[in-house]
Amino acid sequence: MRSYWPQLAIITSRTSMTTLLILTALLTAPPAQAEPTNAAEEAAKKAASDQLLEEQYTALVKELPAAQQVWERTLQENLGSFYLPIHKRQKVAGQSNAWDFVVDDPKLPRVLLIGDSVSRGYTQSVRKALAGKANVHRAPANCGPTSLGMKKIDVWLGDGKWDVIHFNFGIHDRNTPLAEYCQRLETLVERMKATGAKLIWASTTPIPDDVAKKQTAASIIERNEAAAAIMAKHKVAVDDLFTAITPHLATMQNPNDVHFNASGYEFLGQRVADAITETLE
Repeated sequence: MRSYWPQLAIITSRTSMTTLLILTALLTAPPAQAEPTNAAEEAAKKAASDQLLEEQYTALVKELPAAQQVWERTLQENLGSFYLPIHKRQKVAGQSNAWDFVVDDPKLPRVLLIGDSVSRGYTQSVRKALAGKANVHRAPANCGPTSLGMKKIDVWLGDGKWDVIHFNFGIHDRNTPLAEYCQRLETLVERMKATGAKLIWASTTPIPDDVAKKQTAASIIERNEAAAAIMAKHKVAVDDLFTAITPHLATMQNPNDVHFNASGYEFLGQRVADAITETLE
């Protein structure tokens, strides 16, 4: 009978040699770059980063004049968990944003912008367009739906006198029952009229259909029509942003999104500035 032991010995020897080479390579390889090993380490790094940001922001605020410190505290109480960290990072980095403290020129009229993240997006463009013509302020929040407006309108109006209030509620009310939306919106209009300011209603900009987000383009058209009737009743001027931006959606609105790109916000900001200028004149 033929013996296979010599062949097995050779195979075993070769296998051992291969294993030895692999082990040698592993032992002599340079150490891997330090990377997070688990979720706990990642969370610890984020906590350390957040702590550093908080320390830097707190130190910065302490050096501000008293009025600006008050404004920062108001923002801390109203911006919420999404926008407040963004604001803090921008302040620490020395970047301007929609919630900058506005030092009023007493010779110029005071304008207040109230609205959601779309309004936030065009705030700085409005300021640029009205530089030297008006003091343009922004409510200390992403103003969201009319339900939030009912709770926070006094905070947003503050203690100062306003010459013009440009406002909008709509995207965040896309699923609010229409009767409730109209009732709240009318109450908010009456509250703002009581300030003595001239009011400008901004029609809500278009949104795409999105089943996952439970939103339809038609819901905004419906709410704009209802809002227009309320504004006519109260003799409030209308800045029809919906109609103005609609022909430019393909180039100015982000794909499958309610928000706009830089050119879109520049376009909307100029439109808002024109409406405010017309009202002031």
